[in-house]
Amino acid sequence: MLFSGFKSAALKPLAGKRLDEVARLRGRSPADTIVDLIVEDGSRVNTIFFTMSEDNVRRQTALPWMMFGADAGAVAAEGLVLRNSTHPRAYGNFARLLGKYVREERTMPLAEAVRKLTSLPAATLGVRDRGSLKAGAFADVVLFDPVTIRDHATFETPHRYATGVSDVWVNGVQVVKGGAHTDAKPGRALRGPGWTGHPGGGACR
Repeated sequence: MLFSGFKSAALKPLAGKRLDEVARLRGRSPADTIVDLIVEDGSRVNTIFFTMSEDNVRRQTALPWMMFGADAGAVAAEGLVLRNSTHPRAYGNFARLLGKYVREERTMPLAEAVRKLTSLPAATLGVRDRGSLKAGAFADVVLFDPVTIRDHATFETPHRYATGVSDVWVNGVQVVKGGAHTDAKPGRALRGPGWTGHPGGGACR
């Protein structure tokens, strides 16, 4: 277990350390350390758990029905955010798939990986006019180099951007040009077939 974030400023130096290390520093058992930190922080402590087998991840990427996403928030590698740790997927989830599993491990062809990142999840979730390049659809486009795309974030140094993406368009508006943000913010909320138009009304997102 690795601690990735605390509300208390006094505990923030522990972000990025593992439970066994913090327990030794405090002279407490791992179980007592967990309880102590929750009480001291006054909230849920953000953690990362190491429970997955790399062999299993490699095998699952090749399954034809597997889709890819991330539940990590997108953050900028600057300012106060650097006082907390985070999961490396916040910066490199998709680049890792394309660089490690497609290019290096060859668990699936590039075209299949792109399908699992775009049209397959859009169709599965019932998100209309997204996920495919076709007339009438929203133009969400990522231009990347399959030879160089790579994740650089690690559990020890998570605040590191991936490389290999040069240009991005969201809703037809370019938001990244030559690797730099254009300051455009054309994004919008995506609503699935369960949306009823009021809070808590079965939104798919």
